[in-house]
Amino acid sequence: MQELKTDILVIGAGSGGLSVAAGASQMGADVVLLEGHKMGGDCLNYGCVPSKALIASGKAAYAQAHASGFGVSDVAPQVDYAAAKDHVHDVISQIEPMDSQDRFEGFGVKVIRGFGSFVSPTQVQAGEHLITARRIVVATGSSPLVPPLPGLDRVPYYTNETIFDLRDKPEHLLIIGGGPIGMEMAQAHIRLGCRVTVIEGLKALGKDDPEAAAIVLDSLRAEGVAVHEQAMVSQIRGQAGAVEVVTENGEIHAGSHLLLAVGRRANIDRLNLEAAGIDRTRTGIKVDASLRTSNRRVYAIGDVAGGMQFTHVAGYHAGVIIRSALFGLPSKATAAHIPWATYTDPELAQVGLTEAQAREQHGKAMEIARFDYAHSDRAVTERKTKGFIKVMVVKGRPVGATIVGHQAGELINLWSLALANNLKMGKIAAMVSPYPTIGELNKRVAGAYFSPRLFENQTVKRVVRFVQRWIP
Repeated sequence: MQELKTDILVIGAGSGGLSVAAGASQMGADVVLLEGHKMGGDCLNYGCVPSKALIASGKAAYAQAHASGFGVSDVAPQVDYAAAKDHVHDVISQIEPMDSQDRFEGFGVKVIRGFGSFVSPTQVQAGEHLITARRIVVATGSSPLVPPLPGLDRVPYYTNETIFDLRDKPEHLLIIGGGPIGMEMAQAHIRLGCRVTVIEGLKALGKDDPEAAAIVLDSLRAEGVAVHEQAMVSQIRGQAGAVEVVTENGEIHAGSHLLLAVGRRANIDRLNLEAAGIDRTRTGIKVDASLRTSNRRVYAIGDVAGGMQFTHVAGYHAGVIIRSALFGLPSKATAAHIPWATYTDPELAQVGLTEAQAREQHGKAMEIARFDYAHSDRAVTERKTKGFIKVMVVKGRPVGATIVGHQAGELINLWSLALANNLKMGKIAAMVSPYPTIGELNKRVAGAYFSPRLFENQTVKRVVRFVQRWIP
């Protein structure tokens, strides 16, 4: 057994773990990083990167078939599904060096390729290595949830960890789960020439603003995606190439391939948390506002901490704990300014409170500022007029923003900045945006907030009349 001692031990080389390892090492700490599978974790290999690459292939195909509005003849795209997957893996390979073992060893991090398991509150074993650390960061992420559906064990299926290795185009893809992953994959595959059916037990995109989600769902249905809601699955049956999903209401959905997209589960099974005195919850590891576990020497960040499961959250968590673990300074995580986006077309993005949440928390003190894409000149030129921005405002400050439409994932950045820094709507209105841009929508919605105060306010009108009459 090889014994090692270190300042910081990071378990998991996904986005959160890599951020901690790079930051801590470059600031002078002795760092050991454990990774039992692939460097870069889920995001690089099975999640954000490959899914957005496949979505880009779908967009290219869709553009060819819908060009006539721009004076260009529509053509039927000749989709090579295997080549689209080559594109996906080429994108991964281009980004891979940024997350590689060589790069992090260049930072001075000792990288050990093995799964870690606690043997005491301060020690972790990984293969032949026994590592004692002053501080330990658990960043093991999450894996696709595979529910115990009757018959599933006898039928081939895919998850986000395997679908990107499929090279034969599905004739008819059945997707169980109508959340962001399910809807993104549905649209990508319908655009690449597959038939697609989504089976959702409750409400598709149910965590998002209903008005915004409806626009996305209408768009997907218009493209040919069959979306079945309130359809709880009771049985899976069939074989490779001929799969059937039976729902509790008696419907039978037949297809050639099956994709499970019903959620994520925290990767904690290998960790032996009990040996370290670390409490768990139903969704992962129990942490406090500082992301510390019940073992004060151990932090948990990202998906494994049981909160919002996004790559950018793991990166944010990394910054929070570096302040605490390296400098001993108080540091707490908050979710109030954390945005998320679903990369369908149109995109759907949210930060802070939804309209329903803002009404519940603030009642009549909450106002809504709204601006529709149809009134954006740039959106008109791009023929991307479907969608809107609405901002929930309390006492002049935004408390949440919902955006559905072209580049919603880009537009939401400004509202995350506003919430993180407690900015007033006046600061947004004072911004100057180049014309014409999609980004101008953010300024226009701020203008929509102030318009009634300026143009419908009788006091303002009386002041203006007085000034025009008496001031030379």
